Amino acid sequence: MLDTALALLAGLVLLVLYSPIIISALFSVVEVNGGIIDWSSATLRFYAELWQNESILSAIRATVLVGVLSVTLAALLAVVLAFYVEWRHALAPRLVELIVYIPFLVPPIITGLSLLIFFVDVGVERSVLTIAIGHTVLVLAVLFRLTLTRLQSIPPSLAEASADLGANAWQTFRLVMWPQLRPAVLTGAILALTVSFDETLVSLFVAGDTMTLPLRLWAMMRVGFSPEVNALVTIILAFSIVLAIIIALRMRPNTERHDQ
Repeated sequence: MLDTALALLAGLVLLVLYSPIIISALFSVVEVNGGIIDWSSATLRFYAELWQNESILSAIRATVLVGVLSVTLAALLAVVLAFYVEWRHALAPRLVELIVYIPFLVPPIITGLSLLIFFVDVGVERSVLTIAIGHTVLVLAVLFRLTLTRLQSIPPSLAEASADLGANAWQTFRLVMWPQLRPAVLTGAILALTVSFDETLVSLFVAGDTMTLPLRLWAMMRVGFSPEVNALVTIILAFSIVLAIIIALRMRPNTERHDQ
C-alpha cells in the first residue's frame, strides 16, 4: 500500500513538473481558437517556419558558437586551476576556489551586471565574445568542481611512477593524468553546455545586438504566445532534456555501468 502511494505521489510530482512542457509541445502543433483546441489544425508547419526564419537561424549559430567557445575555455581553465589548487606550493588555493565559485553562486543578475560594468569600464564592445566570456565565468565552477574532484581521487603514486620512469611533466600529464581526467572533463563540458545553452540573464547584460536562442525566445514572448513561440520552447526544452539525460547516464557510478 505504501509503495502504491509513493508511486502515485511520484507520478503526480512528475506530472506537475512536466505538464508545461507537454502543453507547449501540444500547442506547437495545434491551434487554440476561443479557448478550444482545434485538433483538425494539427501541423508541423510552425517548426518548418522556424527553420526558414533567418533571425532564428542566426540565434542558433550564435548560441552554438558561444557554447563551444565558453565550454572550451572553461575546460582549459578548470584543468589548469585544478592542478594549481592541488599543487603543494600553491598560494591561497582556497581563495582561488572561492573566486571560481562566486559567479555561479550569486544571482545571475548580479553576475551579469558586474560583467556589464567591467566591459564598459575597459571599453570592450558587447558581442559574441563578451557573451562567451560571461558564460565562461558562469560555467567554470561546474567544470572546475568535477575536474578537481577527479584529480583528488587519482593516486599520487601514478605521477611519481611516471617520473621515475623518465617521463617529463608534459608526458606525465598527456599519458597518465589526462586519461584519468578526461571522463570528468567531458561530463563537466556537457553539463556546462547545458547551462550555457539555457542562460538568459547573464546574456541579456553582455549580449549587445547579438541574439542567442534564449534571448530570441524572450523577444518573441514579449509580443505574446504563438505556435512559433511554443515550437521554439519545445526545441529548447527537448535539447536541454537530451543533454540532461546524457549527463545523468555519464554520472552514474561505475559499478552500475558494469552491472549492465
